[in-house]
Amino acid sequence: MKKPNLLLWIMLAFSWAVQAQEVPNRLNATLDDYKYPYEVKYVEAEVEGQKYKMAYMDVAPAKQVQSPQAVLLLHGKNFMGAYWRQTIRFLSENGFRVIVPDQIGFGKSEKPEINYTFHQLAQNTQRLLQQLGVKQVAVVGHSMGGMLATRFALMYPDMTTKLVLENPIGLEDYRLFVPYKNLQELYQSELKQTAEGIRNYHQTYYTSWKPAYDEWVQVPAAQVNHPDFPKVAKISALTYSMIYQQPVVYEFGALKVPMLVVIGQEDRTIVGKGFIDDKQKLEEHGQYPQLGKQTAKAIPDAKLVELEKVGHIPHLEATQRFHVALLQFLKQ
Repeated sequence: MKKPNLLLWIMLAFSWAVQAQEVPNRLNATLDDYKYPYEVKYVEAEVEGQKYKMAYMDVAPAKQVQSPQAVLLLHGKNFMGAYWRQTIRFLSENGFRVIVPDQIGFGKSEKPEINYTFHQLAQNTQRLLQQLGVKQVAVVGHSMGGMLATRFALMYPDMTTKLVLENPIGLEDYRLFVPYKNLQELYQSELKQTAEGIRNYHQTYYTSWKPAYDEWVQVPAAQVNHPDFPKVAKISALTYSMIYQQPVVYEFGALKVPMLVVIGQEDRTIVGKGFIDDKQKLEEHGQYPQLGKQTAKAIPDAKLVELEKVGHIPHLEATQRFHVALLQFLKQ
């Protein structure tokens, strides 16, 4: 029995190694020395009268189809477009065109000190799609990307063919139970980030740790070691403030597009959890099994997929199950 087990372990290790990218020890604000899984291109996004570089991947279908559908993948706050690697490949292999932007302030995009709003990020994304000649798109948003996807669908319903929310944050109004922190307080908190702290936080995303997740810790940890880190910390504070101050939970009923809500049932994410001292509030909130049901009920004709023994990032932790649900919904 030992040889088959050893062989399986070697095969799994090889698979993880192939999927993961080698991450440098130090990375600047725009991740210049970090390689994405597909070619990265740039467009100019105009914000507050200034133009900034917005990075994106645009991956064609791997097989010929008569009229390829376009799918837009929107990343979470503590991530970038690269963590969609497996989902991009899966969708491309199934005949979809896949567009994956790094929002201004994230990943390889520029990081200006501006007033960040979901409206502005949605408009930047809509203008990117226009430049690419994409008139309609299925929108998939994870975590913070779920809040942005919701705002995009509300602003551009004619452009949005379908909407998928994967463990989105913003399913409750954090202002009601998370203590307010001003921008300077948030900035000072972000400046205290360490590689160990980042790893500890990322471990809360999953039910159990795998080597394949290391890359998503190593990238932000490498930025801590770079002189650009104060800039990264400032933008992180600004975007936290955006999430805290701009809830979408009250607008779910206004959505008019076919909708899929995918919820890992072990997720207990609360934005600003570290600022909460009240244990009862910690137990009452971030309950994704309940929040998922509430969200699906609030959205007309929404479909809910509940993934047992899965945490905050189904497309990484339960990739196959997530892909099955996603493809079935996209092909309906």
